[in-house]
Amino acid sequence: MSFTPAQMLGCEYCGTVSAAPNAEDDHTLRLRCPHCGNRLHARKPRSLQRTWALLAASVLLYVPANLLPIMTTTNVFRSNTYTIAGGIGELWTDKAYGLAAIVFVASIIVPLLKIVALALLAWTARRRSGWRRLERAKLYRVVETVGHWSMLDVYVVVLLVGMVRFGKLASVQPEPGLIAFAAVVILTMFAARSFDPRLIWQEHAPRG
Repeated sequence: MSFTPAQMLGCEYCGTVSAAPNAEDDHTLRLRCPHCGNRLHARKPRSLQRTWALLAASVLLYVPANLLPIMTTTNVFRSNTYTIAGGIGELWTDKAYGLAAIVFVASIIVPLLKIVALALLAWTARRRSGWRRLERAKLYRVVETVGHWSMLDVYVVVLLVGMVRFGKLASVQPEPGLIAFAAVVILTMFAARSFDPRLIWQEHAPRG
């Protein structure tokens, strides 16, 4: 017995494809993957609502993440507090141009572009737009792939906190900006995870 693509449901966790009698039938909402037991859906439930909520929260935290200090370094001579922009400026002053560029892209450009890209995907999916569907699908894959690289600043500060512990000689302390920045990255990762890329390919609802 053969099934059309509309009668097949794929598991988002293990990739197993299962046959469903009718993808629009309410019983498919209770269908579980025979391999891993995950609940199967023709579409992710409330995908756009979750994506918009997570994006709104990430936008609210993006400003304090860039304005508040992310770490304070202390040694026997002085104590310095750095924001993301201040840290980039310090690296540039020290002629570490490559590292400054990497931190700038990973900390400021990538999170902002992720928010804009996910907002575009959610908005066009809400309108069931037929505009450049293939390109939007590729954009979603890029956003999902590069997400964890935005945690570069968090990784660096955590490593510094773990390594630079010399009692009263030198220390590194995380600051509230680091928490806000990590929250932005995590929220955008969850937003990308919540978005259902299958919505890109849905057609306009029939009129009347």
